[in-house]
Amino acid sequence: MAPLNIAILGSGIFAKTEHKPAVYANPSLTNLIAVWSRRKAGVSAFTDSSETPIDIYSEEGALDGTGKGLDELLARKDLDAVIIALPILLQPEIIKKCVLAGKHVLSEKPIAKDLESARGLLEWYEKLGEQVNGKTKAIWAVAENFRFQETWKVAREALKGMGKVLGFRVQMTTCVERGGKYFETEWRKVPDYQGGFLLDGGVHFVAALQLLLDNNNPTAPSTPENTITRLSAFSAQLQPHLPPIDTLSSTLQLASGATGQIHISFGTPSWKGYEFLVACEGGSVSVHGGGRVVIRDGSGEVVKDEKVVQVIGENEKVRKDDGNGVGAEVKAFAESVAAGKGEVDPRQRPVLAYNDLVLIETMIQSAEKNGQPLEVKYLA
Repeated sequence: MAPLNIAILGSGIFAKTEHKPAVYANPSLTNLIAVWSRRKAGVSAFTDSSETPIDIYSEEGALDGTGKGLDELLARKDLDAVIIALPILLQPEIIKKCVLAGKHVLSEKPIAKDLESARGLLEWYEKLGEQVNGKTKAIWAVAENFRFQETWKVAREALKGMGKVLGFRVQMTTCVERGGKYFETEWRKVPDYQGGFLLDGGVHFVAALQLLLDNNNPTAPSTPENTITRLSAFSAQLQPHLPPIDTLSSTLQLASGATGQIHISFGTPSWKGYEFLVACEGGSVSVHGGGRVVIRDGSGEVVKDEKVVQVIGENEKVRKDDGNGVGAEVKAFAESVAAGKGEVDPRQRPVLAYNDLVLIETMIQSAEKNGQPLEVKYLA
């Protein structure tokens, strides 16, 4: 079968450094044929003279007559699918446009700026039915690369058989500095959406926690007693250049009654790194930066301490330690399209991205209410 012809919509840092090599990583599955951006300068910088030439499209070019825009790109019959990596507020309408054009979609997290917008997008896609314009409806998948990192799979497997969860802790601290590559984008500097970097980046860490708890886990039976049911949170803006808030601290309660904490800060320059810990009746597992997993028995003795390595794909030119999982998620998306069943990889179901957003938004809302305990309301 011929590889999937893909266009990347967006020419920012992540699209260039992660999505592009991920598409190139498996040439038998994926073939990059085009890139689109809102600005000509961005799309021109996306390409490299040493790479196979790809077609470039931009809205500026379409408006001033010097190039072609998104409509022209989506009209191409040789285009099978798109990867969307655009500012959070722009993505929902672009997703709709691509699906209606019959192109399969892998859109970046978060699913939307808030739960109301996310619900509207989910309902819109569902109401389309099985066919659009006389053809089978295109697949819509939502990317969350943490779900494809081997680290969390190894940690989750180790937790199986350890018995009831007694407690858990997530500690992720860093600082988004002025002048940093991710800060120096206008839509992130002055966010028009809740939480700032806590929304944009925080969804990764709640997704990882839910994987460890086997709560919202798409690849294994759910563990009902580990469902997060209530939480109380506080927030802070520690850095003046990171509005509206850059830090969230929350206590969460599981259906079993066990409790745990999550602390996420993008405004702490003196303390950088992360640790995830889940303690059970028969042992504990902790995950640390760099893909390190530490497994302890019921007495607290270390029985295994390893660094998990993951590679990106079959193309040796771009083969590397793919600890971030982007290569694996692009590969999974391509395989689900190639299967022709109209089904996304279970780890890329939009409802999972919605449920990650549920935790972030509920924590923010609790913090806005001075730590008032709130119920966590997932979608099934």
